[in-house]
Amino acid sequence: MKLIDLLHRWMGGLIGLVLAVLGFTGALLVHRDAWIMLPHAGDPQVQDTGAVADAVAKIMADPAARPESIVFASQNFGLNRLSYADGGGAYADQTGEIVTRWASQWERPELWLFDLHHHLFTGDTGETVAGIAGLCGLFFVVTGAILWWRTRKTFEFRLWPRRMSRPAIVRQHRDLGIVVAPLLLLSIVTGAALIFRPVAALILGPSAPAVVSRALAPPPPREAKLAAHPDWRGMIETARARFPDAELRILSLPRGKSGMISLRTRQQAEWLPNGRSTLWFAADSGVLVDARNAFDLPAQAQGFNLFYPLHAAKVGGLAYRLVMTVSGLAMALLGGLAVWTFWFRGGRRIPAR
Repeated sequence: MKLIDLLHRWMGGLIGLVLAVLGFTGALLVHRDAWIMLPHAGDPQVQDTGAVADAVAKIMADPAARPESIVFASQNFGLNRLSYADGGGAYADQTGEIVTRWASQWERPELWLFDLHHHLFTGDTGETVAGIAGLCGLFFVVTGAILWWRTRKTFEFRLWPRRMSRPAIVRQHRDLGIVVAPLLLLSIVTGAALIFRPVAALILGPSAPAVVSRALAPPPPREAKLAAHPDWRGMIETARARFPDAELRILSLPRGKSGMISLRTRQQAEWLPNGRSTLWFAADSGVLVDARNAFDLPAQAQGFNLFYPLHAAKVGGLAYRLVMTVSGLAMALLGGLAVWTFWFRGGRRIPAR
């Protein structure tokens, strides 16, 4: 038990700040659509085929200045988001008129907060560090429950320590932790599974990483250059015919040498906010190359597609967003106070044997 206590304290002191950052930024990002204050952000979603096609044609009219992708307005956010090759971006209303532009993510708080939460501002390395921190968080939940069991008779729920002394902080940390443990497990496990496929394998089965990779891989590349003026309307009409009840979610120009334009849609029963029902079109002719129905994917791939909406509270409405907000704020509080007590309240002391 002393070893568990020692590992719990030292790992918390070393990794707690990362978990605090992930928890706090996650709690903010859950409500991102609500705090972006721009004209037309509250407009109702437009999914009329002709209106969407006209907006795309307007946005993509200039071959020299067209974005790499368009994330279409959703039911909760009324603007299209455009991403450019130079790292800049813009929001456009649903007629294709630009509302605001930015040259880098630092000009938009929702973008740099997302980068901080997912990559800790350091790209793939930061994503790996965040994933490792998540695995440590899983260790904290399990060992914290073991350590709490010894003192369960003194349980007293408090959102904030009675005093800022180490004993009071430790007691509040222990008792708050056991209350929010199920929420923390949900946040941590779904987040880690998105980063580390072996974690997904523990949930979905040993073959899951290979199955998911194959299921989500795009079709083989084609030798096709992007046309100056692709038939955007034809592509959107084709998508509508293939998936009549689906929302149009993301239009992406060819990546690398793929030679294909992709159009992601979300069918009504899909939890993933941008869907996985995808169509690919030849970049030169606009001819449909392949289409993939999210509900025809293997069961393990469909299970993998549930991790993100559960982690980011993209299902369940306001009630579930509030649940995940509590999870994020609790993680921030527990991680922050763990670092405080470890470094400034004598938490590094090794208990006497």
